[in-house]
Amino acid sequence: MESSRRSVADKLFALLSAFDAEHLELNLTELADRSGMVLSTAHRRAAELVTWGALERSPSGTYRIGLRLWELASLAPRGLGLREVALPFLEDLYVVTRQNVQLAVREGLELVFVERIAGRDSIPVMTRVGGRFSLHATGVGLVLLAFAPRDVQEAVLAGPLPAYTRQTITDPRQLHRLLADVRREGYAVSDRMITDDGISVYPDPRRRG
Repeated sequence: MESSRRSVADKLFALLSAFDAEHLELNLTELADRSGMVLSTAHRRAAELVTWGALERSPSGTYRIGLRLWELASLAPRGLGLREVALPFLEDLYVVTRQNVQLAVREGLELVFVERIAGRDSIPVMTRVGGRFSLHATGVGLVLLAFAPRDVQEAVLAGPLPAYTRQTITDPRQLHRLLADVRREGYAVSDRMITDDGISVYPDPRRRG
């Protein structure tokens, strides 16, 4: 049930947060249900977002994220600056490997992918630019977690470690040992921990050569 105490900003954010990788387009009823609003409020606030460009209407009348929101998101300092610096190296790595190449940053206890180059003949992956993932299962996530502040590591080790495949590490003690290995060896390997046919390797970016 919708709370009358919710601010306008909270309602707008709730509408935008109703979308995810599995819900790229929503009709008004779905939008209201997923944002926790009554239909009339969802309709009114969604219309404001459409006018501003954060949402747009499809030919069938459903709602989807608008380009205006993407334009703003692309200006995020961490993502923009990092992508500009890293893209030439990502392209070089792709030329050498012809495999998927991805760039991510840590945000809290998750990682966010800020760039991705997909190999034409590479296996499909679950990642996408702007997508979030747990830190404990992906190669890049293991590197970010291994060199994260101690309180971040402790929070991840204490929290739930969801399993994506039978290979995903869900034992905190095993993960703790793996993070120590990553720090010592300078790279991380995610061996079928996200998909049954995917292996990813990520180096410690502070090491050269």
